[in-house]
Amino acid sequence: MAFDPNDDIFVAFQFEVAITVKGGDTHGMSNPLCSAAFAECSGLEATMDAKMLREGGNNYEQIFLPGAVSYGQLALKRGMTPNFDLWRWFNAVTRGGALGLRADIEVKVMHADGSPGVVFHLTDCLPVKLKAPALAAKDGALALEELTVAYGSFRIAEPALS
Repeated sequence: MAFDPNDDIFVAFQFEVAITVKGGDTHGMSNPLCSAAFAECSGLEATMDAKMLREGGNNYEQIFLPGAVSYGQLALKRGMTPNFDLWRWFNAVTRGGALGLRADIEVKVMHADGSPGVVFHLTDCLPVKLKAPALAAKDGALALEELTVAYGSFRIAEPALS
């Protein structure tokens, strides 16, 4: 049977995130952090600066060469719980003298039936922003905390085709 890419679409509402802090001293954090309980995940992106060259005498064409690659920042949101691992990680990096305390992050996107799909592997992750939930008594909304992470690189692990 031939593979039809339209038969097996990944869904954006089924995903898992695993943050694993590297190094021996985890400063009281569990590994992986937060049991992959995030409601939103965005910022998986890579951008390459294309370098344009002009060939002398050729006024109608451009030549592009690959340039440096830069990566986005991963934004994660979750309902605030008594698990303060994200706060411990941020505090260890910013105040605890563990400036080099990096993590690896895996974002697993599932198929519609819940089976494993594609996996994004992010390396050398550093927490750059941690936002406490907005508090308003009149709304009755969930308390969502937000974490923004800078990452050094990412690669994709394609699912096996059956």
